[in-house]
Amino acid sequence: MKIQLPKGTFDILPYSGEAWQQSDLWQYVENLIRKTAAEYGYKEIRTPIYERTELFDRGVGETTDIVMKEMFTFQDRSARSISLRPEGTASVARAFVENNLQQLGTTHKFFYIGPMFRYERPQSGRYRQHHQFGVEAYGISTPEQDAEVIDLLLKVHLNTVGDLESRQLYRDALMEYLKPHFDELSADSKARFEKNPLRILDSKDPKDREIVKHAPSILNHLTPDAKAHFQKLCHILDQIHVPYEVDDRIVRGLDYYNKTVFEVLTEDLGAQNTIGAGGR
Repeated sequence: MKIQLPKGTFDILPYSGEAWQQSDLWQYVENLIRKTAAEYGYKEIRTPIYERTELFDRGVGETTDIVMKEMFTFQDRSARSISLRPEGTASVARAFVENNLQQLGTTHKFFYIGPMFRYERPQSGRYRQHHQFGVEAYGISTPEQDAEVIDLLLKVHLNTVGDLESRQLYRDALMEYLKPHFDELSADSKARFEKNPLRILDSKDPKDREIVKHAPSILNHLTPDAKAHFQKLCHILDQIHVPYEVDDRIVRGLDYYNKTVFEVLTEDLGAQNTIGAGGR
């Protein structure tokens, strides 16, 4: 019996295979990442590839697609619910708190490289085991920190989800707009309507996308503080010549973001065209 690798995974080989599967090219990219991260003052952090499931439930958000549909979750022999990590931020935050790293200073900058796991339909550019490079900066609330993270990337699509007060104002306006269209929404968006209506803006359903085309913009519902933060961030990016495009439909699919959110897109992967993303 010939055993094949699991669906949605791939081997990284020392020779032959597709170019993107060659280990010497992976080593080159990883070395470049480490060098660049060090130049920006980020230090490497390594966390386990699995964590207690409640870390992602609470940290990422119970209504997100990741938690509701995409996690590899199982029970260990002590009947504890364990999940393979679907993203890096929650694990880094857990490690930061658990190891009392806040006692070592007021600002901290980390980076990580490693496999992440999401149970989704494999397609071009999407794998159930994929590899991510990420950075996390703690203790710095200024737009300059957002700009530094974005400067690590290419041209970005940029938005703000505002602060808590902004999101509440926008939530009310968005729900008012969506109410007449409720029966036309997808089942997922109907479920999100009361709990997290902003996630409807992130829907991939064609009908949902058509409905939200004319939805109100969060940029018109920002508090003075959130608006000033976003305007200063854009000014900083202009000053350091980082190309960006403001896209007020970006909300990102994770609950822990506030103010700045961004995505990096490519034209080479079809519909699944996001190759980098993040936010505050």
